[in-house]
Amino acid sequence: MRALGIILAGGNSNRMRELSNKRAVAAMPVAGSYRSIDFALSNMTNSHIQRVAVFTQYNSRSLNEHLSSSKWWDFGRKQGGLFVFTPTITNTNSYWYKGTADALYQNIGFLKESHEPYVVIASGDGIYKIDYNRVLEYHIEKGADITVVCKDLAGDPAQLERFGVIKTNEDGQIKEFEEKPLVADSTVASIGVYVVRRRQLIELLEECAREERTDFVKDILIRHKNVKKIYAYKMDTYWSNISDVDAYFKTNMDFLNKEIRDYFFKQYPDVYSKVDDLPPAKYNRGSEVNNSLISSGCIINGTVENSVLFKEVFVGNNCVIKNSIILNDVYIGDNVYIENCIVESRDTIRANSSHVGENGKIKIVVEKNSRYIL
Repeated sequence: MRALGIILAGGNSNRMRELSNKRAVAAMPVAGSYRSIDFALSNMTNSHIQRVAVFTQYNSRSLNEHLSSSKWWDFGRKQGGLFVFTPTITNTNSYWYKGTADALYQNIGFLKESHEPYVVIASGDGIYKIDYNRVLEYHIEKGADITVVCKDLAGDPAQLERFGVIKTNEDGQIKEFEEKPLVADSTVASIGVYVVRRRQLIELLEECAREERTDFVKDILIRHKNVKKIYAYKMDTYWSNISDVDAYFKTNMDFLNKEIRDYFFKQYPDVYSKVDDLPPAKYNRGSEVNNSLISSGCIINGTVENSVLFKEVFVGNNCVIKNSIILNDVYIGDNVYIENCIVESRDTIRANSSHVGENGKIKIVVEKNSRYIL
């Protein structure tokens, strides 16, 4: 594909509450064995984009470890590859990324040294599959300066306040773009994926830098909507964004739906991730599992219903886990009851305890008890 890939994965969301205390949102575990960023990376390699840069910043240790080898997404090659950029102190700049446009500008050398005529920019917290080639074809066909991939959220209008909402004319050109409105007068939202000509992106970023503007959406898309030809490419397949706790919980629960699970994992193209050398899940006598995802390395001795258990989770005797997400490497003692919860990774849940999210709210369980004294 004649495009360069850039994944913006440095952001932090306070709406993720305790879950973002030790990891970037793009590193959040999804669907048992994946990370959020795996979906954008897989879309890049499946679209034959050979040169991809990931911009990290906030709590990037976990994300950097996940990206330590590019072979999992087939970027380990002589031509192209996977590049990870973090904020760097230079003789002209000592700032962290101050916004999405600033993150791009601080790495403008990467854009100038590349030869691909187009750039695909994607966020690292979207769960979806798309062929960027089709977006590029649409971009060229329309003669667009920038193309924004969007999704109609008419079925879930409550989400609109979290995204940029757009209005287009009959030809698909964006005429109105409002970022995170309190009251939206459209149901079409940007999913944070953009296609733009590389040389034009460089010009726009240099203009932003001269005027000390730092945000890609506000200072490029919205500011230039009546000056540049900005078009909307509408996707009609599954898409979710994990920018808050409720959305993260719902996204993982969506994977208990067979149709969604088959769409991502049994239909071409595939979704790729870093693979750990772990044994298959073990179900001991007396265990019972219904409508749940159980990942490799888990040992189950109790009851699990409508839940997602990530890697290396131990469930003790007579435990009951319902409608919950248990992240990696959690030890759950005997006689524990968990419902409507997200249990943070590497936790130890004491025996004979109970954790329940009440009044329709998801409870985040963070325990740092020593598992060896239980």
